[in-house]
Amino acid sequence: MIFQRALRRELLSTAGAVFTALFTIIITVMLIRILGQAAGGKVASQDVIQLIGFAALTVLPVLLINTGFISVLLVVTRSYQDSEMVVWFTAGMSLSRWIRPVLTFGAPLVVMTALLSFVVTPWAHKQSAEFRERFEKREDIAKVSPGKFQESASSDRVFFVEGISGDTGRVKNVFVNTIKNGRASVVVAKEGKMEFNSAGDKFLVLSKGRRYEGVPNQSDFQMMEFERYGVLVSRQAQAIGGEGSARTLPLMQLIANPTGPNRGELLWRCALPLMSLLLLVAAIPLGFVNPRGGRSANVLIALILYVVYSNMISVFQSAVAQGRLALAIGWWPMHLTAILAIVLMFSWRLKMNSVHHPLAVWGRVKRSLFSQRSSS
Repeated sequence: MIFQRALRRELLSTAGAVFTALFTIIITVMLIRILGQAAGGKVASQDVIQLIGFAALTVLPVLLINTGFISVLLVVTRSYQDSEMVVWFTAGMSLSRWIRPVLTFGAPLVVMTALLSFVVTPWAHKQSAEFRERFEKREDIAKVSPGKFQESASSDRVFFVEGISGDTGRVKNVFVNTIKNGRASVVVAKEGKMEFNSAGDKFLVLSKGRRYEGVPNQSDFQMMEFERYGVLVSRQAQAIGGEGSARTLPLMQLIANPTGPNRGELLWRCALPLMSLLLLVAAIPLGFVNPRGGRSANVLIALILYVVYSNMISVFQSAVAQGRLALAIGWWPMHLTAILAIVLMFSWRLKMNSVHHPLAVWGRVKRSLFSQRSSS
């Protein structure tokens, strides 16, 4: 049908514009956040581009869901405002006939959402975690940029180095300020490097320097010179573990190891493609708008329903992950509720022309009251 082909073209063009706008906003926010983390020494500056790419992949499923939902909502709303729906209904076509072209348009989005949710997103989470963990496992002194003060991971030590040799484990002209038990100590040295003892503890070994402890002009102030001085950076027990979270595990590992967090993650991954499919259909009745009025009412209702639906998924995921609810019980109530809401909305819109519809009854009541006032 010509109208359905035109509708699919309009949906595709609208989806392209919506996706571009949402993706630009998300990438901008991620860029600002990750650049801030790099400036604060939480991630390596050379890993910023990779981390932005991994972060973009992790949000793509939700982005595609929003793209499909908003695109259908905008197209249906525009059709009502431009009175195209009047032509549609006059031709004897029902609102339910929109379902087929909308699903034809949305099927690739649902498939891509499922693929991203089950395969790509866990891989992106794993890669991002490995990048961050690799940086955290680096020596604190190796994270310091020359000419810049840098706080340690434990927040009790500040480093400053003037230069770094070819080996990033060795630095020159080192300044270390440490606060321990409320007492400050300052160490300056010509050079330093990282070493491990037999127990696996990590030390910053400084050479040819001085150590100042306490406050000058007080009786407990101490100053000493050294040829070699070791500063404990971390103990073996504090090393970062390599175990990944449930978000980084592939689908088969989630199924093979049904712990609470794994079941919660499995519920979330299964919910995304179902949510994408149901929101595409729900946008059809939600797009209704009075051509003589504005579109703010239906957009507000659509926003509320989307927030409620997504929050329900998060609540059930949390309950399953914490062991308060079984996965067999927790995965379906929010989707069943969404299906019932869609059926009710379609039933409401399909009966708009019925004399028994509440709006039709209310219209007759208003006309009756108006005629009584006019006659009196």
